[in-house]
Amino acid sequence: MAHLYLSLRAVNHRLTTLPVQKLPAIAASLAASITECGELLSAPQSQKAGKSDSDHSVQVHKLVTRISSLLQDRSFEGRWAAVVLVKALVEAGQWEIIRGSEPFVRGLMSILSKSDPASTKTMAVITLTRIFHLTYQYPTLVREITTPSLPGFITTTLNLISVKPTSEPTRSLKPNTPFLEVVLRSYAELIARHPTIFRPFTAQIHSLLQTIVGSTSALYSRSVVDVAEQLFIALHHCAPKNTGGEEWKSACRMTINSIHATGNHVLRAIVEQWESVDPALRQQLSHPIDYALEVGSHKTDALGLTGWQGLDAGVERLLALLRMLSTFLATATASTVSIPVGSILDLTARFMSVVVPSDAGDVQANRQVSRTEREALLAELPRIHVACIRILRALVGTLETAGLSVAQTVLEQTLWVFRAEKFNKKIRTSVYDILGALIKHVGPSMNKKNVASLTDMIRTCCFDILPQVGEYGTKDTSPAANGKSKANSAAVNADFFLNPSLKQGRGTNATTRPPRLVRTASKLLQIVLSHIALEFLAPPIRAEIDRTIIMTSDKDAMYASVLNPHPAVKGRGATISIIPFLARSYASDMNMEALIRPRLPVLAPSSYTGHYVNIEEDDDEEMEHVAMPEPIQAEDPAVFLKPAATPNLRDLVDSNAPQSFTASVNKRTYTEETSQNSTPSASFPVMVDNLQPKKARFDSSVSTPPATTLSQPSSFTGTLTPAAAPLSSVQPATTLAGTTMETSTVGDSVTTSTTSVMVEQSTTVPRVEAVALPEEADSDEEMPTLNIEPDTDEEDEE
Repeated sequence: MAHLYLSLRAVNHRLTTLPVQKLPAIAASLAASITECGELLSAPQSQKAGKSDSDHSVQVHKLVTRISSLLQDRSFEGRWAAVVLVKALVEAGQWEIIRGSEPFVRGLMSILSKSDPASTKTMAVITLTRIFHLTYQYPTLVREITTPSLPGFITTTLNLISVKPTSEPTRSLKPNTPFLEVVLRSYAELIARHPTIFRPFTAQIHSLLQTIVGSTSALYSRSVVDVAEQLFIALHHCAPKNTGGEEWKSACRMTINSIHATGNHVLRAIVEQWESVDPALRQQLSHPIDYALEVGSHKTDALGLTGWQGLDAGVERLLALLRMLSTFLATATASTVSIPVGSILDLTARFMSVVVPSDAGDVQANRQVSRTEREALLAELPRIHVACIRILRALVGTLETAGLSVAQTVLEQTLWVFRAEKFNKKIRTSVYDILGALIKHVGPSMNKKNVASLTDMIRTCCFDILPQVGEYGTKDTSPAANGKSKANSAAVNADFFLNPSLKQGRGTNATTRPPRLVRTASKLLQIVLSHIALEFLAPPIRAEIDRTIIMTSDKDAMYASVLNPHPAVKGRGATISIIPFLARSYASDMNMEALIRPRLPVLAPSSYTGHYVNIEEDDDEEMEHVAMPEPIQAEDPAVFLKPAATPNLRDLVDSNAPQSFTASVNKRTYTEETSQNSTPSASFPVMVDNLQPKKARFDSSVSTPPATTLSQPSSFTGTLTPAAAPLSSVQPATTLAGTTMETSTVGDSVTTSTTSVMVEQSTTVPRVEAVALPEEADSDEEMPTLNIEPDTDEEDEE
């Protein structure tokens, strides 16, 4: 730890020697150095430390003391640097530093009450939250540090963001406070770990959250509203013992009722065909609406949210409540809860049954509401449907396989909206997302009718993935292209003639799609190929999917297509694979190498497991099981052994063109035996490449000689005994180069063997004329000229 010691010593030197006003500029560098010394700071201090350990402890104590003094510094710069360094020190030192962090907590709490800049107070809230979070795994530290300090922290931070009248238990938010988001995030992180400490403050926090969630203006940012919804749901942790699940269910049902109440006013321009399956809800929503007044609500809803006025405000309230309902389903709970699945599907069915019509005449309009309000509602329907699809997506993600019973309902609602509003990019993105999650669970069980209902969606998905350059604005509308001229020349954009790139750039920008849309569409195609029964997918649709993923070089989708080929169907052509395209696009990919050329280990028999096998003995045992031909009888001198592809000498003599000979490479191939009256043939050398020679066998039976490699030529030496010639006669030698064998007759058996040297061949054959074979210039395979002499001398004839 010598280098850590030196680094820590350098940090202490800079903290003590540099002026306090210069510390904020190097605070980030000092915090990084402290983080690197985490091994030294978190090391336990032994009771009997050596000299080196003593030096380390001195440097750690010096650092802690200096930071504690900076927390009490009079300057803003010193306190700012101290807050940053405390957070780094606590995270690096873990238990060794946290157990002595009580002075740090007191110093940070005092900063929240001082007139420090907003950045310093924000960092102090973050640092205190981090300390309380790290003490959670140590019950002793929770009892000594967190429990005494957390109530004061909650009170102080509530005073930063709100004002509490003395006569009321609720609070009102301060306008334009910079600490709102950081305080709410701190509560959302700590409330589940310390619910009993937060319980006395739930009423005050709830009143603040009602103001944020129920706001219909752009007063609060989207991030603030999101964290407020999360904290609103997390308040059920503070319920009394064993009542958290009931509190969560009650809040969820109140949210559903509030959404229905808001929908009564927002959807009043349309005559709804929906009717709730819950009798209590039908009675609750049967209140009459005064159409003479502006759309809005003048009463407090079930969640305690204030009223609103105007269609835009109503849509914003409705979207906020739908988002909070999806957050209810996606947020983890401390206890087991009962999800009202029926009420949620009933809610989504109401809003998703009202879609944007393809024709204005298809709308069942409410004549008591103006046309302007109805058209404004139709323009806002896609946003409402996107929020509803997110609720279904959260429901599918939470239930997983437990939601198989409602999967068909979710699929029907989603496709109903998709067919009517697929012109909207956000609708398509949401539909691709939920169908991808749904098909993973129910895809293998989908029948042919269900798969056919996805055809339109798959085609649109392929369209979204392919780059449609020139879809808008790049079509050639010149008179030459249309075949007729335009009378009004003023309608022609002269800038396109002066700068043609403008036209191309306009078309390219018009077809740009959001990256999330392309990403979800590509993922959906991969899921369709992997989880749907492909025999139900029409071949044109499968061809379009393959064409799309090939053109976009989507690696994951291409792998899914290769691993899930279209099943063979009787009456159709052969199955086509896109492996060549995948190999060309990702030739260096390791998965591609394993897919094309799998390297499986050689599986040895179970008797060989754990033992060494003698290869030669194994070969001998293997050859014993080969069926041997019957041995050649000794009284038949005209029969001799020859390779399977060795040509006949008479064929060589009668041929006028060079011959190409091919030897059999199968070592278990035997030639047929020749009859006694057949004309004997001389063995001809045969060249065979890349064949491994095997050792010769000498047995009483005839075995087929193995072929040798071209690099080790051998010649044939043997005595052929035709029926017309005596065995004792010997002819002049003729030299042959090639792979041959040696045959000898001993007793009643014929023995063959191979040689690897150049020898002269002695044969006994009938008398024929010398024939010169055709030659090729500079040929390595040139055939030698056979000079065959008479069998007997002239003196013997006389």
